[in-house]
Amino acid sequence: MIGERKKNKRLESIIILVDEMLFSIESIVNRHEATVYLYGVSTFASMLAMKRGQSPELAAIAGLLHDYYVFKTGIAEFPGPNSAETVRVIIRDIGMFTEEEQITVLRSIFYQDDSRRSHDPYEEIVKDAVILQLYFQSTVHRLPRMDVNRLRNVLGELEIQCEFIEELFHKEKETKPQLNEDKRLKLADIAEMLAGQDIIGVPGDERYREICRYWPDASIYKVLKNSWCAVFVYHSCRQAGFLLPIRYPNGSHRLAGVGAWLEWAQLPETGFFHHDEQDGFTPQRGDIVIYDKLLSDHPHDHIGIVLAVNEKEILVAEGNRDNKNYSSIFHRDRRRCILGYIRIDNNYQYYFSGDYNPL
Repeated sequence: MIGERKKNKRLESIIILVDEMLFSIESIVNRHEATVYLYGVSTFASMLAMKRGQSPELAAIAGLLHDYYVFKTGIAEFPGPNSAETVRVIIRDIGMFTEEEQITVLRSIFYQDDSRRSHDPYEEIVKDAVILQLYFQSTVHRLPRMDVNRLRNVLGELEIQCEFIEELFHKEKETKPQLNEDKRLKLADIAEMLAGQDIIGVPGDERYREICRYWPDASIYKVLKNSWCAVFVYHSCRQAGFLLPIRYPNGSHRLAGVGAWLEWAQLPETGFFHHDEQDGFTPQRGDIVIYDKLLSDHPHDHIGIVLAVNEKEILVAEGNRDNKNYSSIFHRDRRRCILGYIRIDNNYQYYFSGDYNPL
């Protein structure tokens, strides 16, 4: 059991961590907007939890942390999955939360964007707190059509009347993928351009900092030293339009590691992994190559992006060539230490409908 005295320090500890993150935002305007937004959502979440018979403290913590990744990195895609993954480490290392409480907070953050489904009490609290904050504080943004009923319901629950609620909403334009776009060729073009710049894996190289910006850890440069081949692939994929959260839900590792790419490519919903010549498969420009025991005695220990193929060799673009901390374009033996290839479908779009199990 978490002692009462220790428990009372949890919200205070989270506030300190969130404030440190907010103070790191360089733009005063952006810092102010982030502060108002996060503390507003936290306050609404605490109020709703009290009204619904849940813990105001846990709800306040989830509200404060729900967009942590977005404001930490400036990257808006996948706020729920990415913030949950970032916060997972934070609340684990604080050591003040039971496993059940950690799951409650993380699931509340993860499902914040899923308005199409109803979830557990805390997840619905965070969703409602977000829409209340946008309704009361946002004078610029319009809310998506799908949330009109949610706003109406929560205002009704609070006995707040609004006659012009429909005017606050706009119908979201449907963004359909460009079916004729060859993202794999674009991926190869981007990787070739980047690798050809001889990027050096040190914080002083601005191009390297850009590649690492998705990973929120304070010690990220130390963690990735001589080990950033998968980060290079992740950045190149994002630039080409293949968007993924930093960790696929319920995956064993973040996509900053080769093993996570292999695991993701072998999922039933993807099936993107192929062995060379298996069922007639031949690698092509824009495929991702996974090496096996190339630089160590460990499996799947390196990764790169295929630029060209002949019978004996592949031309590859790699970050961290041979773990020597620089990017490069060069040939590798097609028959040596290659586990297989990932061929991402050009129309692939991330979608997760399963049950998120953060721990």
